[in-house]
Amino acid sequence: MHIPKTPTMLMTAALIMGTALVSAPADAAPAAKTYPNCTALNKAFPHGVGRKGAKDKVSRGAKPVTNFTINTAVYNKNTKSDRDHDGIACEKR
Repeated sequence: MHIPKTPTMLMTAALIMGTALVSAPADAAPAAKTYPNCTALNKAFPHGVGRKGAKDKVSRGAKPVTNFTINTAVYNKNTKSDRDHDGIACEKR
């Protein structure tokens, strides 16, 4: 059975390019940073940063913050800024 070379070469090139494109975003992710206080963290994450699955703990009648950034790596570096231990550091409306 004879297989034409052009389609095989094109498929091989597409496979190689696809692999390179898929692996590129993982290399581009910045390292998690420790912030000295909530003012500094809120400049980068205006509504705070939380781990996956976190829910804002609130007093009765208050509305929970839901628009914080989910980034477990950054949260883990800044747990000292999570005063109420709800999984969200420096939450703000």
